Amino acid sequence: MPKIYLDNAATTRLDDEVLQAMLPLMTENFGNPSSIHSHGRQVRSAIEKARKTVASLINASPSEIFFTSGGTEADNTAITGSIDTYGLKHAITSPTEHHAVLHTLEYLAKQGTIELSFVNLDEKGHVDLVHLEELLSTKPRSLVSLMHGNNEIGNLIDLEKVGEICKKYNAIFHSDTVQTMGHYKHDVQNTKIDFLVGAAHKFHGPKGVGFLYINADNKIHPFIHGGSQERNMRGGTENVYGIVGLAKALEIAYKEMEQHKTHIEGLKSRMIEKLKAAIPDVRFNGDSDNLERSLYTVLNVSLPPSEDNDMLLFNLDIAQISCSGGSACTSGSDVGSHVLGALNVQPERGNVRFSFGKYNTVEEIDKVVEVVTGLYGSVPKA
Repeated sequence: MPKIYLDNAATTRLDDEVLQAMLPLMTENFGNPSSIHSHGRQVRSAIEKARKTVASLINASPSEIFFTSGGTEADNTAITGSIDTYGLKHAITSPTEHHAVLHTLEYLAKQGTIELSFVNLDEKGHVDLVHLEELLSTKPRSLVSLMHGNNEIGNLIDLEKVGEICKKYNAIFHSDTVQTMGHYKHDVQNTKIDFLVGAAHKFHGPKGVGFLYINADNKIHPFIHGGSQERNMRGGTENVYGIVGLAKALEIAYKEMEQHKTHIEGLKSRMIEKLKAAIPDVRFNGDSDNLERSLYTVLNVSLPPSEDNDMLLFNLDIAQISCSGGSACTSGSDVGSHVLGALNVQPERGNVRFSFGKYNTVEEIDKVVEVVTGLYGSVPKA
């Protein structure tokens, strides 16, 4: 049986068209973009063209786009840079954020740089915006870091509403948009957001490259010091072919977004309905089965208690199905998912994250449901 890949929230397959755009920068166009000779100028031109492409897609100015090594570096830059530059003493986040955000803020709190508050979540894991406003009303000039789409359970926040609340209290708003970039349209001119993040490998681009949008009203200190690259915001020779690949992948994603959303959302709906029909006690963690309030690319399934739950991912892997028990950033670790822990998910249940992409098929979904139901009971006869 061909392998089935349903771990697209961890990383995605590189688009062939993206690879073709990158290849010339790996071979003949190899100059250092900081060099003033023709080899360097040619490569510098490719970077700036990519910057303009990314900026135009999210309705930003090219001067507001800074290329990084990925989402983690972009998150760290936004958080540490804003706290350091503006002398912020208080930050607000949620207990279900990606570790790139949580660990950074927890470190700064441990160092005594900031006081850290956590916004409440409802029973489905959604951020309580009333509580967010209560926190800001007591400490208005804070950093607020809330992800647009959760990488494990798929829950979405309303960026516009959060931005309005932050603006009301003169707060700095950073959002990790790694899971939604390339899958949802972002318009930074019409969203009150200070920092926004993207990682190419989440939308069929190369690994090891991302970008940070910094609103033109913000000027922050750099996170990585060295040369004058990225307009003195990030030292180090640019990952040129990665940057070109990122821009091409995002361009394709925006061009094909509606058709891919229709296709992928259909796969997710099919899996939800088939699992419900086959396994009476199946549940869905967070709000991942709610197509209006969660990522159409993510479905976090909670399976009935079983002695074999510890072997669930292993058994799926044996069946040639690649998926995740939570965030890919903690795979291989004995530590359970902090996201599911925050939701008080019953530990005796089997939890698995299926995440879908444009290359997945209906046949693959049906096969996965067949395998899962084989582990947890028989599919009812028609």
